[in-house]
Amino acid sequence: MKRGLKWAIIVVSFVIIGSALFLENWPPFGGSVSGERLKRVQASPRYHDGKFVNTHPHPPLEAEDVWGYLTEQLFGDQIRVPPSAVPVLAIPPAFMKTRPAPGLRVIWLGHSTVYIELDGLRLLIDPVFSDYASPVDGIGPKRSHPLPSATTELPKIDAVLISHDHADHLDMRTVQHLSSRGSRFFVPLGVGAHLDEWEVPERQITELDWWESAKMGGLTIICTPAQHYSSREIFDYKATLWSSWSVIGPRHNVFYSGDSGIADHFQQIGDRLGPFDLGIIKIGQYGPGASWIYSHMDPEDAVRAHLAVRARRMLPVSWATFNIAFHDWDEPITRAVKAANAHDVDLVTPRVGELVTMGEPFRSQSWWEEIR
Repeated sequence: MKRGLKWAIIVVSFVIIGSALFLENWPPFGGSVSGERLKRVQASPRYHDGKFVNTHPHPPLEAEDVWGYLTEQLFGDQIRVPPSAVPVLAIPPAFMKTRPAPGLRVIWLGHSTVYIELDGLRLLIDPVFSDYASPVDGIGPKRSHPLPSATTELPKIDAVLISHDHADHLDMRTVQHLSSRGSRFFVPLGVGAHLDEWEVPERQITELDWWESAKMGGLTIICTPAQHYSSREIFDYKATLWSSWSVIGPRHNVFYSGDSGIADHFQQIGDRLGPFDLGIIKIGQYGPGASWIYSHMDPEDAVRAHLAVRARRMLPVSWATFNIAFHDWDEPITRAVKAANAHDVDLVTPRVGELVTMGEPFRSQSWWEEIR
């Protein structure tokens, strides 16, 4: 090996290692699981050989899958971003000042972020208010539509539910904003390390393993299974747990799927905790290959999951906001509507910012068909 080439390899290696160490210690990428938190993580039945695992083994990533990803990324002809404006309804300022309704009301804020009023308490699931689904501002998938006005002016949120630590579900700036207002965070095991890094007070963090629960007001908040994975930077693949969430109130209850592939955990949740008044189910961000569909339901699987948990009404999420997968931006909702109709599922399709009240009729419109 020539001397110049040898030094070039050494320099490049140092640059790569240095960059990785920089990213690992940069606050937006979160913290590392250590100390007492690590002991609790290691005691989990779901933790094996230094990482969390799903109930069903992950299929190996095949060479053709990798080739398929690259081919679709470079040459795919899908329309992955809405070609014109997505309708966004303004949340009336007066809505922010009133006490939560005693029943169950929800507002889809885009992607997987949903505002919930449940039996007198305010909740947010997987809130991301930033313009990019990335730890690095200005890099990564950009929001396809604005947030409903006044979203960042929401009154104090009582409970924030986080399903896992991917950047399109866990956003540092949003967490810090909500933390400053006193919100309490419910997260799967290990995810609290990120919140610690972002200076969320320990008293505001509740970490749970699957099937563990915590009380808040009159609500029981249950960390339920999902089939997914986690990672926020280079060296933390499956270092923290992922989950769905079930919230049981005095009069109403809600299920949120989180990111998940279809598996028998949905039936277990339905048998143990159902029926639910509302199922908030992800329908998008699926792709080619068994490895991808293992951890991301397609729309037909999403309807099956909804039926398995025995929810009365289905709110589809995880579509239309960020370009993350290799399908047309509106394909998930088109397929979900068809599958829901075939199974007589009460699927609601609100516009971003539109209020849906359980127990009241909702007039769904195919608004996405007008975006051309």
